[in-house]
Amino acid sequence: MPHLPLMLAALMAAPALAQDTIYRCGNEYTNNPAVAKQRGCTPLQGGNVTVIEGTRPSPAATPRSGAGSGNAAPRVDSAAQRARDADARAILETELRRAEERLAEAQKAYANGEPEKQGIEGRNHQRYLDRVAELKAAVGRAENDVAGIRRELQRLGPPAN
Repeated sequence: MPHLPLMLAALMAAPALAQDTIYRCGNEYTNNPAVAKQRGCTPLQGGNVTVIEGTRPSPAATPRSGAGSGNAAPRVDSAAQRARDADARAILETELRRAEERLAEAQKAYANGEPEKQGIEGRNHQRYLDRVAELKAAVGRAENDVAGIRRELQRLGPPAN
């Protein structure tokens, strides 16, 4: 009889541990049979489903006008912006010249797929083929670099005079 209160507590807690049938409706889950039947949901078999509430997104703040706005980037006058654009163009043009030089060096080393054999490559043809493949990849990377820098320059528009 001393265990009777403990058994009664366990029996009363059992319904709280039981879980209704869970239904899957696409990417949603429900334990309401009426809703599940209406939507044509399928019952889940197996273990219990744990649902963790996600964070709710905060409502989008409406942009405020005026000097008190802390979110907006500070305005830059047009002369300063033109100077920044000119600096960016000069940097890109310098990078373009360097990339074109690297491309010319890579193409010279690649020699249209027939570079001179070096050292042991005369006896080990696979080593030669591996080096040719590396040189070809280097040419491809250099060509992509030049094309990317040219696209950036085109994006900036024509140079300001």
